[in-house]
Amino acid sequence: MGKALIIGAGGVASVVIHKCCQNPEVFEEIMIASRTVSKCDALKKKLEGGRTKIRTAQLDADDPEKVARLIDRFGPDIVINVALPYQDLSIMDACLETGVHYVDTANYEPPDVAKFEYKWQWAYREKFRKAGITGLLGSGFDPGVTGVFSAYAQKHYFDEIHTIDIVDANAGDHGYPFATNFNPEINIREVTAKGSYFENGRFIETEPLSIKRVYDLPEIGPKNIYLLHHEEMESLAINIRGIKRIRFWMTFSDSYLSHLRVLENVGMTSIEPIEFEGRQIVPLQFLKAVLPDPSTLGARTKGKTNIGCIFTGFKDKEPRTYYVYNVCDHEECFREVGSQAISYTTGVPAMIGAMMVMTGKWQKPGVFNVEEFDPDPFMDALSRYGLPWREEFSPVLID
Repeated sequence: MGKALIIGAGGVASVVIHKCCQNPEVFEEIMIASRTVSKCDALKKKLEGGRTKIRTAQLDADDPEKVARLIDRFGPDIVINVALPYQDLSIMDACLETGVHYVDTANYEPPDVAKFEYKWQWAYREKFRKAGITGLLGSGFDPGVTGVFSAYAQKHYFDEIHTIDIVDANAGDHGYPFATNFNPEINIREVTAKGSYFENGRFIETEPLSIKRVYDLPEIGPKNIYLLHHEEMESLAINIRGIKRIRFWMTFSDSYLSHLRVLENVGMTSIEPIEFEGRQIVPLQFLKAVLPDPSTLGARTKGKTNIGCIFTGFKDKEPRTYYVYNVCDHEECFREVGSQAISYTTGVPAMIGAMMVMTGKWQKPGVFNVEEFDPDPFMDALSRYGLPWREEFSPVLID
């Protein structure tokens, strides 16, 4: 079918690469590119020998000209961006210059402010439309699958969706007193930022982790869930008919929150540079360097994740509730691809999103969020490639 340039060589990228190699009918050839080429070469050595041809390259993804020149040399049909969200715009610029489709898993985040929203990438809509290429934003799990779940609910079960509660629960245990399951810098910026929820046409801001509930999740049990801001609320508020309220919830253990509180109190979560021994350092970047690398957690992590969406609304003038979710086992993920479930649940949808674009099912000029496309082929692919979903029509609602 074609070629994909995969930018990034961390935990999520590793899953994307494994899944592309499991799908050689679509991904005949891939190139893995990262600042540290040895990581790319290690992934190639692990996976080469199958039907998907693998190449590697060193790349500074902060430089759009270098990204464009690599695209020119390799000639991919699509670029799968699983690098840092700070690099989204430079990679999109390179795709524009070279006329190549683009997909990512997380929206752009400026390095100097803990703020993640879609406005910077939505500004590329007309440019991508004129270039005749597709930009698919947020094709991970949340954002990503949660948007597909919402589009699926809207298409099949509701005339109007009034509320969405997105619940992201991780009941995994890696044995460390404190570690993050994905990039520590991104994770901690996200958790320590102010929360927000969408209600009656506007976003209402909350203090970080100030709203808490307990929810009993299938296969995981009762967990403390905390309200956070999350980027998919911004697009779902526009693309879902009749929506009145959207909230995003995530689980955190008491141990995680205690450690985070101490680190925040002593200034280690700050993104403001400080001078140390004659040089400028960012405390959060230093903390990232001393914490365990998330890509090493897979072998240690046991337990399951449960991520899904709870909907309320109306169908044929009758009230309806609907819950759709995925349960993923950390140890099963590690046995399959050598990664824990957090990377797996992001990497599988990234491959599927790229496949949707490459096969033409989700291909049209412009920049789009996942819920703007037909959800059915994506939902079918989730079950086929390792993320089967389940439904309930009388779930317990979150108050």
